[in-house]
Amino acid sequence: MKPENNYYITTAIAYTSRKPHIGNSYEIVLTDAIARYQRLNGKNVFFQTGTDEHGQKIEELAEAAGISPKAYVDGVAGEIKSLWDLMNCSYDKFIRTTDPEHEAVVKKIFRKLYDQGDIYKSEYEGWYCTPCESFWTETQLKDGCCPDCGRPVKKTKEEAYFFKMSKYQDRLMQYIEDHPDFIQPESRKREMVNNFLKPGLQDLCVSRTSFTWGIPVDFDPKHVIYVWIDALTNYITGIGYDPDGSSPEFEQFWPADVHIIGKDILRFHTIYWPIMLMALDLPLPKQVFGHPWLLFSQEKMSKSRGNVIYADDLCRHFGVDGVRYYLLKEMPFGSDGSITYETVIARYNSDLANTLGNLVNRTVAMTNKYFGGKVSRPEGGDELDAQLTGLAESTLGDYRNLMEGFRVADGLEAILNLARRANKYIDETAPWALAKDEANKEKLEGVLYRLLEVIRYLGVLLQPFLPDTADKIFAQIGSQTKSLDSLKAFGAEESYAVGKAVPLFARIDEAKKLAELEEEAKANVPEEEKEEVPGIAQIGIEDFAKVELRAAKITACEPIPKAKKLLKLTLDDGTGTPRTVASGIAPWYKPEELMGKTIVVVANLKPAKLCGVESNGMILAADCPNDQVKVLFLDDSIPAGSKIR
Repeated sequence: MKPENNYYITTAIAYTSRKPHIGNSYEIVLTDAIARYQRLNGKNVFFQTGTDEHGQKIEELAEAAGISPKAYVDGVAGEIKSLWDLMNCSYDKFIRTTDPEHEAVVKKIFRKLYDQGDIYKSEYEGWYCTPCESFWTETQLKDGCCPDCGRPVKKTKEEAYFFKMSKYQDRLMQYIEDHPDFIQPESRKREMVNNFLKPGLQDLCVSRTSFTWGIPVDFDPKHVIYVWIDALTNYITGIGYDPDGSSPEFEQFWPADVHIIGKDILRFHTIYWPIMLMALDLPLPKQVFGHPWLLFSQEKMSKSRGNVIYADDLCRHFGVDGVRYYLLKEMPFGSDGSITYETVIARYNSDLANTLGNLVNRTVAMTNKYFGGKVSRPEGGDELDAQLTGLAESTLGDYRNLMEGFRVADGLEAILNLARRANKYIDETAPWALAKDEANKEKLEGVLYRLLEVIRYLGVLLQPFLPDTADKIFAQIGSQTKSLDSLKAFGAEESYAVGKAVPLFARIDEAKKLAELEEEAKANVPEEEKEEVPGIAQIGIEDFAKVELRAAKITACEPIPKAKKLLKLTLDDGTGTPRTVASGIAPWYKPEELMGKTIVVVANLKPAKLCGVESNGMILAADCPNDQVKVLFLDDSIPAGSKIR
C-alpha cells in the first residue's frame, strides 16, 4: 500500500527526434514547479522525466545522418537532459527507453499480455503517419491527412500484434464516471469520452515489422514492440515494476499522483495507458493533467514556419528564473499561451524588475539606511498595517488551493498581487517622510519590518517557481525561515538583519535587446537553416520569382464527399483548360458564395491528391482573428490568367 505522504509525478517522456523548443520545455518547468511545491508542502516526492527513443522516425533520421540509431538518440537525449538541467529542474530520475532494465521489463509485459490473451497476431492494412507513429482508418483521416498533425499519410500493410482495447472499454468508461477528477481539465475529459470512447475503440496495433529500431518481441523476433507499450510503461518500469516481482520502490510510489502531459497526447494517456494498466491488474494513476500549448505569437512552433525559440537561447538573455517565470505565468489553465520576444521583455520588466525586484531593493536599502540593517517585530499597528498583514496570511490559503488544482499561473498571480500591495503600502506609509521625524522612528521600524516579513512570504511562496531568486531574497533579508507552515501567522521572525541591497532583476531596454537578438540570429544561424530564425523567415527575390501567381475566375464549386473542410473549385486561369483546385475553405464559405469570383491561384504548385481529387494549385487566403479565414478576391475587371507580381 502506497504511503499517503508519498507523491509520484511524471512528465511525458520527450521524443528524441530533435532538440526541444521552448514550448516543449514548458512541460518540464511546469512539472518541476508542482514537484517543488509538493516537497514544500511536506510530501516525499518522486519526480520522473526522460526520453522516448525507439521508432521508425528515429531509424530514418539516423540513416539520414549516417550514424546508428543508438548514436543518434544518445546525442539528442544528452541534449534534452542538459536543457532540463539548465532549467533547474529537480527530477529524481531521468529514464531512457533504451535503458537495458526498461527494455527487459517491456519484453516481460508484452509476453504477459500475450499469454493472458489480451494481445493477438493479425494483419494491419491502413494509413500510417510516421511523425505521429499512428495508424488511421480511411474514415479517421482529415482531408486525406493525419487527423492529429495534418501531415500526409502512407498506405501500409503488414503483419502485427494487436491489443484488445475493446475488451476494457466499458470498464474504463465506468472508471472515468466514478472518478470525475481523473482527467483534467474537465474540457479534456469530455473530449476523450465523446470523441473516442463513446464511438467505440478499435484494437490497437502494438508491434511492427517494417523497421527494426525497437525492443524485439522475444518470442517473435521479426516484430518490434510498438511505441505504446514501450513508451507508456516507462511510468512503472522507472520505479521498479516487474511482472515477476516489483521492487519496494514501486510499492511505495505507485499509483502516480499525476501525469503531466501535453493536450496532444491525452488520448494515449487517458485511454491506451489506463487500459494497459487494467490488463496488468494495476491501479490507475490518480490524475492525468493535459496542459495547453505554448504558441509563438498565435502559431504552433515549427521549423518550417521559422518560429522556433529554444530555452537555452532565452536563458542567455533573460536568465533561468526569468524564463521559468514567463513560462509559468503566461500559460492559462485551460487554453493555449503565447510567446514572443516582446512579451517576454514586457513581463520581465513589469513583474520581475518593477514589482518584485523594486520591492525587495527599496525595502532592504531603506532598512540599511534608517536602521543600520536591523529591525524588530513591532507591537500593534493601524488599519493599513492590518490590510497588508491580512492579505499576506490569506494569500497562503489561496496559493495552496491553486497549486493543488495545478492552477500554477494563478498561483503566481496571487504572489504578485501580494507584492503589488506591498509596493502600494510603501507609497501609503512613505517611509522617507517618516524618517524625517525622530518621533516616528518606532512606526518606521514597524513599516520596514512588515515589508521584510511580506518579502519573506514572497520568498517562501516563490520557491517552486523561481528557486534561485527565492534563495537570493532570503540572503538579502537575512532569513532562513522557508517553510509554508511559517506563513500561517504573520510575524514568524522576531527580527531581521538584512544584507546589501542588490537588484534581483535589471530592467531591460526593449529596443536594444530586440536589436541584439536579431543580430545574434543573423550571425549564428547557418544559411541552410535560415528558416529557424525567430520571426518571419526571409527569402530572396529569386525564391519569390519561382512562385507563379495568376488571376483565376471560379466557374464551378462543389463540396467533396467525406471531406468536411474541402471544396472542389473549377477555375478559368486563362489557359483555355479548366483547372481543378481542392481548397480547405468549406468551414467559411458556401459554394454559391464563390461562384463567379476572381481569386489568386498559385499556378505552378505540384499536383496533390486530396480525398480522391487531384488538386492543381492553391488559392490565397488570409488567417484572420477568431479563427476566421478570408479568401483574397480580386477586382472582377482583372482578366483571368493575369500574372500577379
